[in-house]
Amino acid sequence: MTDPVVMALARGGRASITTRGRVTGRPHTIDVTLHNVDRQLIIAGRPGPRDWYANLVAGPRFTIHFSGIVDADIPATAHPVVDWQVRRSLMERVMVKGFGFSPERAVRELDLWVTRSPLVIVEAEWPGWVNAE
Repeated sequence: MTDPVVMALARGGRASITTRGRVTGRPHTIDVTLHNVDRQLIIAGRPGPRDWYANLVAGPRFTIHFSGIVDADIPATAHPVVDWQVRRSLMERVMVKGFGFSPERAVRELDLWVTRSPLVIVEAEWPGWVNAE
């Protein structure tokens, strides 16, 4: 029998995350989209500053919340993607598969997204889930 949480992580999609405020230390919860790129969980955003990203850079521990088909809180660690080549590769795939851009549009806008968008690899801590290396 497959664990429904492992299936939810593999599927990706909408989830909530709770981060700690980088200044206040208070919990902040926001809805995001988890993207699964070759069993590597990714959270990415459109170009521009994002509080959730700043919070994860300052304190990478956070919680993923699934509700609906499966109800679970999964501890996780965010790893901001700073390597240019890795950012380009992941962001292009997320733009096409996650945000629904045509491949041509993704190529046209890729440099903007790579330089100005939040992007983290998520290490989820759940029995049965194996994070990609």
